[in-house]
Amino acid sequence: MNKIIIIILFLLFVGTTNGHAQSYEFSLDQAVSFAKDSSYAALNARRDIAIAIKKKWETTATGLPQINGSINYNNNLKQPVTLIPGEITGGAPGTYTPVVFGTEQNATAQATLDQLIFDGSYLVGLKAAKTFLDFSKNALEKTQTEVEKSVVNAYVSVLTMDALVAVFENNQATLEAALNELKIVYANGMAEQEQLEQLEITLLEVDSYRKNASRSQRIARDMLKASLGLALDASLTLTDPLEAIVLSAEAQSQSLPQFELEQYIDYKIAENFTTQRQLEWLLERSRALPSVSAFMNYSTQAFRSDFSFTEASEPWFQSSMLGLRIKLPLFSSGLRGARSLQAKIAYEQAQTDFIQSKQSIIMAFNAAESAYALNQDTFKNAEKSLVLAERIAQKNQIKFNEGLASSFEQHQANAQLYQAQQAYYQSLLALVNAKTLRDTFLSKTLSNKK
Repeated sequence: MNKIIIIILFLLFVGTTNGHAQSYEFSLDQAVSFAKDSSYAALNARRDIAIAIKKKWETTATGLPQINGSINYNNNLKQPVTLIPGEITGGAPGTYTPVVFGTEQNATAQATLDQLIFDGSYLVGLKAAKTFLDFSKNALEKTQTEVEKSVVNAYVSVLTMDALVAVFENNQATLEAALNELKIVYANGMAEQEQLEQLEITLLEVDSYRKNASRSQRIARDMLKASLGLALDASLTLTDPLEAIVLSAEAQSQSLPQFELEQYIDYKIAENFTTQRQLEWLLERSRALPSVSAFMNYSTQAFRSDFSFTEASEPWFQSSMLGLRIKLPLFSSGLRGARSLQAKIAYEQAQTDFIQSKQSIIMAFNAAESAYALNQDTFKNAEKSLVLAERIAQKNQIKFNEGLASSFEQHQANAQLYQAQQAYYQSLLALVNAKTLRDTFLSKTLSNKK
């Protein structure tokens, strides 16, 4: 009885555990590593490599020995009749005698070996399969770079929204306390109604900011979960503080590698594409070459009046053959030439696109460098503006309490502070995004990976 109770309790515990959403806890580095393994894009990119590996073997296998077998069984329900001259069977000249040749039933077992000896398209196909595999590997690297960039941006976005929500909640709590105090002062006739209403307006504005930041916070968290390949109802805790990430970014900016165009992943992919077009042209040209293959077959046959093919005492008749097959493409009415010319033009287009891609990559890197420098300046200015706005707001609050500043001046100072707070966190997020984009060109990331 006790065993039954224990089993029931265990099943209830398992059922309850499975019903809860899974919990995750990540630093920025851990989130990036997890996403590279588990994000939807990374999973499919690795599957593309698996497909390319099998495709390469498929191409290789076409030039290796191919063995096929077949078994045929025929039952002549109505055997065909052939007419032979009557003289053969002792009949009158000019007459024909109907005869039936063969047996009612026959069976044949055959095995054939084919071996490709030379085919120009096969040699080109091997190179194309290797190029396709290289392309798939580069595509995985590109995907992982994009995943990393997406995770870093989403991770910092969540932390930024968390900080912004906390700031607005603190502002709201401070204003609510000030409003309650002012209501008491107003009830005692020591404050004007305008002061009370002005503070209420400020409180409504801050509440609106807080609600908007909370909505953005939820969206940012969902975007991070999607980037990580997690379910949207999963519990997610971020362990890296925002300040540490920013300090790490600034430290990494002091020692940056030189930009190497040939090492940039988009350059490699563009180069793969050009090579593919070149191989397609070579493939069309190779179709004008002869192909040579050898074959050998072995067969055994049996002829019966009834179904007795499984009896060992009945005879089977063997035959075998070895041969060479040469295919000569002699004349195609210009078909091969037209295809070859099309492939050549496509290759020339790819070469032009490759040159354009190199220029585009260089311009994109220069733009990313410029954007990062701009966002650095913007963040520094926002940081200074926030310090000044806090100082101004504090002074105006003191003046207001002492009756030296109007409620309008206090409202203006607070509004300036709230705008400075938003501008600070927005510029911080923009700075991290700009650095992450710039680092994709330098094979560096905001995580501490080199």
